[in-house]
Amino acid sequence: MTDSAPTFARGGEAGPGPSPRAALGGLRSRLGDGFAVRLLGGAGALIPALALVFIVVSLVLEALPAIRLNGWSFFSSSAWNPGSGYGAVVTTHGIPHPQGSDFGAGPLILGTLVSSAIALVIAVPVSIGAALVIVERLPRRVSYLIGLFLELLAGIPSVIVGLWGVLTFGPFISQHVTGPIARVMPDVPVLRYFSGSAGTGLGLLNSGLILAIMVIPIIAATTRDLFRQVPILPREGALALGMSDWESARRITIPWVRSGIIGAVVLGLGRALGETIAVAMVSGSITGQYPSNIYAAMSTFAATIVNQLDGALGEATGFWLKTLAECGLVLMVITLIANIAARLLVRKVSGAALPVGRGL
Repeated sequence: MTDSAPTFARGGEAGPGPSPRAALGGLRSRLGDGFAVRLLGGAGALIPALALVFIVVSLVLEALPAIRLNGWSFFSSSAWNPGSGYGAVVTTHGIPHPQGSDFGAGPLILGTLVSSAIALVIAVPVSIGAALVIVERLPRRVSYLIGLFLELLAGIPSVIVGLWGVLTFGPFISQHVTGPIARVMPDVPVLRYFSGSAGTGLGLLNSGLILAIMVIPIIAATTRDLFRQVPILPREGALALGMSDWESARRITIPWVRSGIIGAVVLGLGRALGETIAVAMVSGSITGQYPSNIYAAMSTFAATIVNQLDGALGEATGFWLKTLAECGLVLMVITLIANIAARLLVRKVSGAALPVGRGL
């Protein structure tokens, strides 16, 4: 009686089993695939972290002489003087710098934070309202068309938005909106910041409005996708319990994805803090002084870096360039603090119970 090849049952029928060579090849293939997955996964996890560390270390090394010489007064002083390019080079604490150079980032910190705050105050409610209308009110075809326009608006280059702000939006706002408001605003301690000359449309308020226009598509598109993930049954149950559409949205839809909304707002904040070209075009680009009112010219960290980088590269001692590196480092720290605060807020609200019911 001759030996037969090993058999196994598949679908009720017997058939020849895999040969040892084929089995070994399959094992090697699975081991190779697992190694490739682990390698790519490890690289994908390490590359962003290594890139962040490399950027931070490079900025710190480049900005270290400016940090030592500018000191803590850099964060409160409003002086911004690169010094004389034709005078003698002065050495202080072993750091060469032009004679008369003095830098302070107080107005830049104020301009960066206030313009981003203006943008978020306008963009967040508009974006959430637009997302609710797109998801719950508009017909499918219309909502698709509006969503397409949102994505197209997000893809417009910032230089185009800045040019539109300089040529059209800024002059219109200053002549027909902020000008009449500034003329009738009373001269009292709080409202005084909204009075005075509205300028020509280049300033703090216009920068915040332009940033809001650039941030709205990011927050609205992300929030729209989040709202579409909310189950229909809780919303229908809320309506069946007697809630209005607004109450259902406020107590069911928005709380259901509130951690995701916070993440979308952080994305918009990051865009607002780091926006460069558009703000450089519409802010007025004035350094060394605080804005006298909300319409006055100002600058931000990003706009100052892009406007003064060419002159700093030509400065002989390199101290001006090192100060711009310090500005970039401060901007990165502000962005990281905003992201960490958002993560803590997301962790706090993600475990809260979902409020349901009228009057709760």
